[in-house]
Amino acid sequence: MLWVPAFDPAVPPPAELSLWARRLEISPVLASLLWRRGLRDLADMDFFLNPVLRRLSPLEQWPGVREAAALLARGLLSGGRLCVWGDYDVDGISATALVKDFLRLHGFACVHYIPARLAEGYGLNSQGLDRLAGEGVDLLLTVDVGISDVRAVAHAKELGMTVIVSDHHLPGVELPPADAIVNPRLADCPCPALAGVGVAFFLMGALNAALEQAGRKRADLRPLLDLVALGSLADVVDVNGQNRILIKNGLLKIAQGERVGIAALKAACGFAPGAALGAGQVVFGLAPRLNAAGRMGSAETALELLLTGDRDKAALLAEELSRLNDQRRREEEDILEEARLLARQEVEHGRMGLVLYSPSWHLGIIGIVASRLAESLRRPTVILADAGDRLKGSGRSVPGVDMNGLFGSCAPLLLGFGGHSMAAGLSLSPAALELFRLRFDDLVRGILGASPGEGQCRIDGELAFAQADFTFLKELEMLQPFGMGNREPVFVSPPVRVRAMRSRPGFLRLDLEDEDSGLRLRATAWREQAAMPASLKGRRIRIAYTPRIDRYNGAASVELRLKDWKEEEDGQ
Repeated sequence: MLWVPAFDPAVPPPAELSLWARRLEISPVLASLLWRRGLRDLADMDFFLNPVLRRLSPLEQWPGVREAAALLARGLLSGGRLCVWGDYDVDGISATALVKDFLRLHGFACVHYIPARLAEGYGLNSQGLDRLAGEGVDLLLTVDVGISDVRAVAHAKELGMTVIVSDHHLPGVELPPADAIVNPRLADCPCPALAGVGVAFFLMGALNAALEQAGRKRADLRPLLDLVALGSLADVVDVNGQNRILIKNGLLKIAQGERVGIAALKAACGFAPGAALGAGQVVFGLAPRLNAAGRMGSAETALELLLTGDRDKAALLAEELSRLNDQRRREEEDILEEARLLARQEVEHGRMGLVLYSPSWHLGIIGIVASRLAESLRRPTVILADAGDRLKGSGRSVPGVDMNGLFGSCAPLLLGFGGHSMAAGLSLSPAALELFRLRFDDLVRGILGASPGEGQCRIDGELAFAQADFTFLKELEMLQPFGMGNREPVFVSPPVRVRAMRSRPGFLRLDLEDEDSGLRLRATAWREQAAMPASLKGRRIRIAYTPRIDRYNGAASVELRLKDWKEEEDGQ
């Protein structure tokens, strides 16, 4: 793996950087790190380090929210029957819970509809709409879905429904004939990268104002921020700007453990109900359990957990989600093993864009497998599974390749598609599989060439063990939450000696000594990095690593997360 600077070393920091550091009450080292990450003036640094709620952009800057809120307020106040139609992933589930929670604060009841992943698939469908119309629904709000459902929205209109689409996915050529559309991708706005739950949050903010104008008491939306953080992090949005404000403050709500369901979910993951969680702990701990409901069974279990106020019931639901997640992980490993064999054959045949299919694969798990293969093979990857008379698939991309754009270029071969640049879904006829496989590979080859090249590890600078002390690491925590657009800093060590290696299932523990200072620190290597040869024990290496404060069981210690390593010539 190539170690490349995460910044342009030819651009020197300004002379006033130390002055900015004093004004921000941070160290010059942290100020320099912020500068190298593109924060080029004092105001930008201050915004980044202090993402407080008052810095959220006003509602008038979010296109479509006031018009949509006015329609919702009019329908609710006139006694309309509202249905919130969501999605079965964490973003859609949390957005559905947010809307229902908000309406409860104002005394409005509403029904919801989350399609069954395996039986109905993604988005709106006519059968579900017919059922809702039969139940008297005349007001439909979509969250995290709808922007590509042109025919289904037209059908809802034919059924007499007022339709408000709130979504964040990329729109197609034709927009749905809804009465109002809220989508940050459609016009200039403060944050086009909102998750579906983020869009729902601002829409409920506008509805809050509309209901206040109608004489109702304004509700406090801050308790809903835990749901915003949960859905936004699970959907891997860019964690800068407005998203940074929402997620940072939402993580504070998650730490407080006031939502009974999230507290139970934390306990199921081994965290105390009042424990502060980082973005990674939400993404790899809480989110997979919620996702498992929609992948393996019904998303209703996850939604019920987020909405319940009964602690005993929450504990049972969290236990059920953990069981489903364990089942999902076992099936994922089985599918991954089979998919790796197929991928190896494709790579040997020179494929750059991978399209893999097996009739035995579980439709709810293929997206995770696509993500892992795309990451390890550095190739855009599509995994397909049977869905009745068609194939459905999930695609995951690599930097520089727009997956949704690739699907758009293959549109004549597809029955439907939609998503983001890094992750998108599609459906196609089995008869079109081979043509799609060839076309997809040709498109990827035109972008990446004949080889993915060597992987890169972006380095933020050099850092000796003596510099990775608690004072500096506490400063680094000011950069959280980490995620897309704000990755964890990675530093390079001086040569260190491997004093001990202890293998564990899925990871490796190293004891490393910086012989210049005499400091010894523990490092953890995961996945591919864990495959380090035992012959390294006693030898000198340089590591690319992320230092963290480990607070497990209340005892703070410095731990290093190993990203890569290179062996050094041993002078002894």
